[in-house]
Amino acid sequence: RWLPQVTIATTNQLTFFNQFILRIQVTATLQLPFYCPSFISFFIFSLTIFLPSLINFPSQSHLLLMAKWASLISLPKYVVGFCLLLHVLNLQTPAMAADDDEDDYVEVDSSGYGGYSGGVSEQCDTDLRSFLPPPYGNLTNVICKPIWNTFVLRYTQNEENVMNIIVSALYTTGWVGIGFSRDGMMVGSSAMVGWVNKKGHARIHQYYLQGRKQSEVIQDKGELPLTNVPSSVVLHGATIYLAFQLKFSATVSQQPILLAFGNAYPRHHHLSTHSDKTAVVFDFSAGSKSSAAAAGSEIGQTKKNHGVMGIIGWGLILPVGAIIPRYFKHKDPLWYYLHSAIQFVGFAIGLTTVVLGRQLYNKINANVPTHRGIGIFVLVLSILQVLAFFLRPNKEAKIRKYWNWYHHWFGRIALFFGALNIVLGIQIGGAGNEWKVGYGFLLSIILIAVIVLEALAWMKRSDKAAMNSFQMNPVP
Repeated sequence: RWLPQVTIATTNQLTFFNQFILRIQVTATLQLPFYCPSFISFFIFSLTIFLPSLINFPSQSHLLLMAKWASLISLPKYVVGFCLLLHVLNLQTPAMAADDDEDDYVEVDSSGYGGYSGGVSEQCDTDLRSFLPPPYGNLTNVICKPIWNTFVLRYTQNEENVMNIIVSALYTTGWVGIGFSRDGMMVGSSAMVGWVNKKGHARIHQYYLQGRKQSEVIQDKGELPLTNVPSSVVLHGATIYLAFQLKFSATVSQQPILLAFGNAYPRHHHLSTHSDKTAVVFDFSAGSKSSAAAAGSEIGQTKKNHGVMGIIGWGLILPVGAIIPRYFKHKDPLWYYLHSAIQFVGFAIGLTTVVLGRQLYNKINANVPTHRGIGIFVLVLSILQVLAFFLRPNKEAKIRKYWNWYHHWFGRIALFFGALNIVLGIQIGGAGNEWKVGYGFLLSIILIAVIVLEALAWMKRSDKAAMNSFQMNPVP
């Protein structure tokens, strides 16, 4: 429903390739308002104008002229379709970050877990002594912080590094959980999960998040240093409270924590898939109520911007720039200027992706060596490609052949690993299905275009070879 619908106009006078390239129209209905960055619109505008001019079909100049005007007239549909793709991917550019202070997963309204509101802070005034068992109901000097959505975190930490934690959230059904992570990632974390079943019986268990599969979330296992004080779950009104006590070997300050809830009850000692989740770096040594929410919002926005720039740079602009010299060299020197300009823009965006990834790594110390290593490798290859532009030898030079081999294959390797790293990033970051579907759609369009262009180029080479092999018999 949300993906652009691709339709090809039928024109008897035009060849299949004319129809494919010149008459493709992306049609979509604007059902929700969204934002489309101006530089993306300019990029699509440039391609709409220049791409038809790169195609050479003899004796059809008047048809090409008509097709160009048709492309310009249908330009808003191209821009709308691409902007809609950004909306499907849930993309957000750095320019929007200053106007949006919410976390990556804050906008939620599911089964009673409404959006963040001022009413949450009022829960800090709730008298816990009336319904929580000791010691949780009798705690003094409790720090209370709204942290995400309707989640509120209360805690105390004494000089012996004993920490009492009380997590509360609006509740209707399913489960609520809080996890402690070393690197901000789900895998390898330990979590406390509580719920009240249909019979009204309260349950709370520790889970070890060994992997992403349901069978890899193991009940009554984990690394949380629980004390002998029993953990507790209480449903008070429309709010559920999870209370437990931990004893650490040292004072806890900056700690990555995971928050999640699911709308279905656990079955057979296995949790149902979460309905929503987030990860924040919580400062247990700070007293400001806004510190945790601000840290979570900043990390979520940095993660989103990192993914946005990676998909735009390595998933769209650089592949398009690589297609031009492969299939449109007969338009010399236009292909060279377009290729250079597009690749420089793509390199700048790719470099921005690496900078944002570095900032994210410094904030959460994420243990993602494969994703990080591939990112550095791709950055090195892209820098070498930029240097190749300035060290490009003349066509008559003997080393020009070797330079072409180096430039072509380093570029192909960089694009392959760039696409692979996008997939890894979507998986590691725990992005939703809309990111996977959106990038899959974009990658499919690029691959289909390459296949069609390669087939047409092969047909053209075959026709030229047949013409060269044709010889006329001399007239006697």
